[in-house]
Amino acid sequence: SAELCLLPALAALLPPLPGPGGPGPAEVGLGALPAELRAAVRALVGELDSLFTALGLREESFAVGALSRVVAAELASYASARNRRRTATNKASVIFVDRTLDLAGAVGHHGDSLAEKILSVLPKLPGHKTDVMVNMVELTALQTTDETCSIIAPGCLAQPNDPAAKALWESFMNLKQKEAVMEARRHLVEAASRENLPIKMSMGRVTPEQLSSYIQLFRNNLKALENHCGLLQLVLATVQTLKHPHTSKWDNFLAFERLLLQTIGESEMPSVLNQLLPMIKSYNERTKDDYACEDFLVLLIYIYSVVGEIKCGKELDTAEEKVKRALVKAICDEPEPSPLLQKIT
Repeated sequence: SAELCLLPALAALLPPLPGPGGPGPAEVGLGALPAELRAAVRALVGELDSLFTALGLREESFAVGALSRVVAAELASYASARNRRRTATNKASVIFVDRTLDLAGAVGHHGDSLAEKILSVLPKLPGHKTDVMVNMVELTALQTTDETCSIIAPGCLAQPNDPAAKALWESFMNLKQKEAVMEARRHLVEAASRENLPIKMSMGRVTPEQLSSYIQLFRNNLKALENHCGLLQLVLATVQTLKHPHTSKWDNFLAFERLLLQTIGESEMPSVLNQLLPMIKSYNERTKDDYACEDFLVLLIYIYSVVGEIKCGKELDTAEEKVKRALVKAICDEPEPSPLLQKIT
């Protein structure tokens, strides 16, 4: 998720302010970055150069933000890139933009996209950054309650050789969740009809259970499984996402963010923080529906990113101190802190 990438690196990515003895944002170079981030920038520049070489591009770079200027400058002085630009025939403009200039965009839960929910709640496919593991046990006769069952190889979202699956994934990205789920049902019904499977079309609201019952029709028909394997993986991803406990938390995030945007103009920052305070609970006090420590870090980043100019004062200091104490207590009470919390602390 976005917070896993952003939070540990905030101190490195946000440039130092101008002042005595310190460089201004425009003067920050690669040497001013921590060693780990320097290595990441060099790796990114090398990968970009390889991509541009394959495309035969002669790029002109533009940068918005301090880290973007570092990346663009490193690419401009990269020896291999200089040689490529002398011989490449295709022109391109490349714009680098710091994501830290839009933290609300990175940590927010936007709109009603089924694709975004699938990518956020399902576990990552090993070795991949942008694809997920789809549990395929439901298509087998294997009986297990273990959700992490590794006997059956996982499915994934990338289905380049299945036109129906590609069309369905487009629907997941472009339609609202309700419409996307209806598209999943329609594709399943059409596939089952082509295979002469005994499917009973039902109207009205689509449920995960209904989709699962349709999927079961394919289970004992190896030819149908082979013909529609890509489509079935995407529908299974839909079912597993809709049933996932994090999906309801996603909806809670979205509702909170929308409420915040509606009230932020009327409420002062201390009032917003005081509303947040009772929601910060330690491990022993939390239920499955309560926010964890990482969730509050995401919410705080979102709040401070969208609130605009904050009026400083004693009331704000008091509210912030209460939130800090509650959050520190919650983090300290974690029996098994997540890798993110361990890195922050």
